[in-house]
Amino acid sequence: MSEANDIITENAPDTVQQPDKEEKKEKKRRSPMTPIQIFLFNLLIVIIVIWLLFGFVIGAAAAPNGDMSPSIRSKDLLIYYRLEKNYHSRDTVVFRKNDTTYIGRIVAVPGDQVDISDEEKLIINNNLVSEPDIRNSTPRFEGFVEYPVRLGENEFFILADARGGAEDSRYFGTVSLSEIEGKIITIVRRNNI
Repeated sequence: MSEANDIITENAPDTVQQPDKEEKKEKKRRSPMTPIQIFLFNLLIVIIVIWLLFGFVIGAAAAPNGDMSPSIRSKDLLIYYRLEKNYHSRDTVVFRKNDTTYIGRIVAVPGDQVDISDEEKLIINNNLVSEPDIRNSTPRFEGFVEYPVRLGENEFFILADARGGAEDSRYFGTVSLSEIEGKIITIVRRNNI
């Protein structure tokens, strides 16, 4: 019997201490915030992340007109990447010129020479450019740009796909890197929905 008492007394302090340990663990696991506060905190984090993403990394704009038709139609939603700094020929970009937003395709990059022939063909660095996606000829707009145009550092020559009467570099000249807002990465069709 004395052995049984010894076993009980040895085990007794352990059983008394275990609830204390469990209570401490439970207190550590409990959050000082209520579920509503946790939800609001998580919502705030999501809003901040979306604001940072669309404020500094991704941009959105509606196509102002049909100058890039048929690939981009008027009122299509354009998602563009703002942090791109290495633009290449054939990139489609959103840019601002004279406080107006435009969409166009880069046809010449810094250091290139641009000319438009009397036959309304685009010539880059004395080479005729083959543009299978462009359905119209490329007329000069007389009285705006003096050809040939040699692009300086951070200057681009940007044309619209609908070349007939679109406002582009034939109208207002070269576009500087600082005027380009971003490279279009996605087009969401919004018309005829």
